[in-house]
Amino acid sequence: MNTNKAAPKALDLHQIFTWLLADGIVDKADVKAHYNQAQAIIRNATIQIHPLTAVAQCKLHSAKPPQKLLTLDWLSEWLAAKARMPFLRIDPLKVDFTKVADVMSATYAARFNILPIELTPTEIVIATAEPFITEWEAEISKVARRNVKLVFANPLDIAQYTSQFFSLAKSIKGAHKVNGQDLSLRNNFEQLVELGNSNKQVDANDQHIINIVDWLWQYAFDQRASDIHLEPKRDFGVIRFRIDGILHQVYQVPAVVMIAMTARIKLLGRMDVIEKRRPQDGRIKTRTTGGQEIELRLSTLPTAFGEKLVMRIFDPEVVVKTLPELGFPPDDAARWDALVARPHGIILVTGPTGSGKTTTLYTTLKALATSEVNVCTVEDPIEMVEASFNQMQVQHGIDLSFADGVRALMRQDPDIIMIGEIRDLETAEMAIQAALTGHLVLSTLHTNDAPSAVMRLLELGVPYYLLEATLIGIMAQRLVRTLCPACKAPGAEMHDDIWNSLVEGWQIPKPGSPYRPVGCPECRQTGYRGRVGIYELLTVTQSFSKLMQPEIDLHALKQQSIADGMKPLRVAGALKVAEGVTTVDEVLKVTSALT
Repeated sequence: MNTNKAAPKALDLHQIFTWLLADGIVDKADVKAHYNQAQAIIRNATIQIHPLTAVAQCKLHSAKPPQKLLTLDWLSEWLAAKARMPFLRIDPLKVDFTKVADVMSATYAARFNILPIELTPTEIVIATAEPFITEWEAEISKVARRNVKLVFANPLDIAQYTSQFFSLAKSIKGAHKVNGQDLSLRNNFEQLVELGNSNKQVDANDQHIINIVDWLWQYAFDQRASDIHLEPKRDFGVIRFRIDGILHQVYQVPAVVMIAMTARIKLLGRMDVIEKRRPQDGRIKTRTTGGQEIELRLSTLPTAFGEKLVMRIFDPEVVVKTLPELGFPPDDAARWDALVARPHGIILVTGPTGSGKTTTLYTTLKALATSEVNVCTVEDPIEMVEASFNQMQVQHGIDLSFADGVRALMRQDPDIIMIGEIRDLETAEMAIQAALTGHLVLSTLHTNDAPSAVMRLLELGVPYYLLEATLIGIMAQRLVRTLCPACKAPGAEMHDDIWNSLVEGWQIPKPGSPYRPVGCPECRQTGYRGRVGIYELLTVTQSFSKLMQPEIDLHALKQQSIADGMKPLRVAGALKVAEGVTTVDEVLKVTSALT
């Protein structure tokens, strides 16, 4: 490859197709037609596009087996190798835009098709789409007082993130300037409370703040985040996203900007903006750029350094998923459908916070809520507004508890009642009363496994004979991360002891070489993308009912439930490992061994 001074400075189609031809990626007979097609794309474009982008838009397939589609990512990685430069897939979660935007202006970055990516004490990493235009390098090195490390990146990514990063950095600087007050002197809790009450430094309707909040939401949607955390610290605020169950730190912003962002979001969620001393709940409905409706559930918490705000993102699409799409094996899906088709009784879903209980219940209720039945819920708070249910929210301020809500629903001619959570004896008694009077009741409970739910209800004070008369099914569930389909690969053979500890005596064939996480741009180098449920479904049989006594034997309950067809959570996870869906480590992380 010619990289001396006689080489073309800016990349052009002629150079790209010369290299593609030399590498045998395009046939000599077709190269002229492909070249003319790419040239026409550039000529007809309304805005200037990079020649590599034009080649990608031709949707060519490699002449070499296995004739892969020449995507822009593939072409970028290939061209990086031709330019003897590292290839980098830009991960916006790992870019501190507030720092890199100080290195150069947006105009300067656009002029040379470059973007600062990372700043260390000795080095600045800059992504470029023009590997042979380096006249700016000495200038930037001098200004930044660091060595420049060049990497090649997807031209579209550089264009997109140049616009986003510099715009956002400008908004944050503008907001900091407008909101003016320097909060870096906040040294103790008393002083923090006083400043927080003054509220002078916050302007929730400042255009800079509006831009930041709008961008934050859209960015979270694009990154498949399930939660957004705004966490105030002593001198700054931290923004974190939860993606596939794992929290990722996204940005740090000035403390005054965090306060203004929180105020803006509370305002949109119809919360009390001035009140910062007590927790509050709210909700917002918005849309993605693609037009899809998204609900955000808001929760604030007073902390030593200000209000912490968590936004849970609910995708309405989850309630139209089928049970197999949620992770139910076919036999468990059939047993669950049979349970919820019963005319009356209590069905419980158990698991820790964030284990997918609400998704399971909403999906089930959505399927049950036909025009022939009246589905009513009482929740705290309403997780997602759904038109096919009649939803009521618990209001502690006016003494409207779960039990009061169920009592009111009983006068509304319901067929199916969903209770957000059974927390106390009064709620449990109302659930039992509803089941005894011919209603199907679904609710959640916090226990580690399905059989333990019986013991938990007895501990609350529910008489065993009422449980025996009303309880028809219990399901425990967890969420495990699923292997990224784009990069998962067969791993080393699993040791028998590891597999045996997982299947716990169940006859499940050990996979020859279970899949392992690798890491690629699609999964942000984690090896995992998305989550799926694993389920432990207990159907209450006559044999099981007989074991529900005042002095209960939990071990006997577990053994009987297994005899009745229940697969323990760990065994359900082992089946997902055998199917190549997840890994042993993921299953062991969220399940406990049988006792």
